[in-house]
Amino acid sequence: MSPTVKSKTIEIDGVGPVLFECSTRAKYINISVKPFKGVRVAVPYGLSFRKAERLVYSKVPWIQKHLDKMKRVEQEHIFFLNSSVDIDKDKAKEKLVNRLNELAEKHGFTYNKIFIRNQRTRLGSCSSKNNINLNMKLVQLPDELIDYVILHELVHLKIMNHSKDFWTELDKFVGDAKALRSKLKRYQLGLI
Repeated sequence: MSPTVKSKTIEIDGVGPVLFECSTRAKYINISVKPFKGVRVAVPYGLSFRKAERLVYSKVPWIQKHLDKMKRVEQEHIFFLNSSVDIDKDKAKEKLVNRLNELAEKHGFTYNKIFIRNQRTRLGSCSSKNNINLNMKLVQLPDELIDYVILHELVHLKIMNHSKDFWTELDKFVGDAKALRSKLKRYQLGLI
């Protein structure tokens, strides 16, 4: 591998395009398959792309299995984003505002204002002015995930980052926050 080549896309039979990238953090050749991003191979410095390519060929069945899974995730995501036309905005707003107020009162949180919007990406956010934004598409999720997103934003009123302290605090209200976040990714790919 030439020292100037940091990445290269190679067409792999049975898989399609695979991005090979040099990585200072990788200790081993690492293959990942992600929705909307495809297959990426992190190659440690000092190893050739050719050696990494040989490894990829030996893992084609594993990659194909994960690509099939990712296609399903992508389809669910596209369905989720496109199905918002069926949402009654007034009912969604009423449901989300009521649930936010219930959870805030139950757990002792106070916020400034609430905004319900139809956003393309984020399910929720919290501003430095203690305003909470919720995406009306939340009403399409199971109740436990609606509560997770709302409590995620309420905890941001106290901790405005995703540090270890934030996750520990969120766990107090939802149990296993990271497990719920993984479940949420199947619906919306963790866009919060």
